[in-house]
Amino acid sequence: MGKGGSSLNFEKRPLPAGIHLVGVPIGTARDITLRALDTLASADALAAEDTRSLRKLMDIHGVPLDGRRITALHDHSGAGAVDALIARAREGSVAYASEAGMPLIADPGFELVRAARSAGVAVTCAPGPSAVTTALALAGLATDAFFFAGFLPSAKGPRRAALEAQQTIPATLVFYESPKRLDKMLADAAEILGGARRVVVCRELTKRFEEVRSGTLGALAAELKGTAVKGEICVLIDRDSGKIKEIDFESDLIEALKTMSVRDAVDMVAASHALARRKVYQVALRLAKDC
Repeated sequence: MGKGGSSLNFEKRPLPAGIHLVGVPIGTARDITLRALDTLASADALAAEDTRSLRKLMDIHGVPLDGRRITALHDHSGAGAVDALIARAREGSVAYASEAGMPLIADPGFELVRAARSAGVAVTCAPGPSAVTTALALAGLATDAFFFAGFLPSAKGPRRAALEAQQTIPATLVFYESPKRLDKMLADAAEILGGARRVVVCRELTKRFEEVRSGTLGALAAELKGTAVKGEICVLIDRDSGKIKEIDFESDLIEALKTMSVRDAVDMVAASHALARRKVYQVALRLAKDC
């Protein structure tokens, strides 16, 4: 039994040469799979985005290092670290784990797998939890199609540009976000995507203080304005139905423009149809050009 009281069993056995990706929990340690424990126990070499978190996880489940050293592989490791792991994987098994969740999902392991594929080195995966799919399961938004955008840019201008590019994607939008920027991200999303669009904010998934908040972008943006939150954040925004709405609001906009300024007409129609002002303004410009 490990230091954390785990009673899970693992099997140590020879693994074929190559890169063995290991999905690890996003929070609760007991979410790990038996195959993941087998891989961590059996690999000739270990690599991780965060060596301390992997070492702690192995301690909890009683998986010994047996003299192995965990190699760090993160955004600042450089090409040399990847090259060294590829060389090792040609001769033996190398297990790689993210800090949390599935490898390569917003994770530096991408460079390792790309290099392995290019070098003809085998890659396998012991799959595990992911914050993306866990959040989708909890959110109650459509899951038949979703678009994972990772982290939005931290700067306001690029963040807004990214949201504009994604506003008409016919799928649930899924983002990771820093707790320090959550309020700003929601405010920008409300303005660009429309305040009436549904949003779900998941925090600390599978952990002790797990929280799921849902509502409209406008309401949650106002509720969280200037509020400091903590923990890992996943934001899900309902799909756009703008193409249907445009048929409805264009005739109203034409009528409004007969007696109002462009600004007033756009404000009125955007509010009455719960649409992003920018979207209505773009249609107003097109209508003015066609006249």
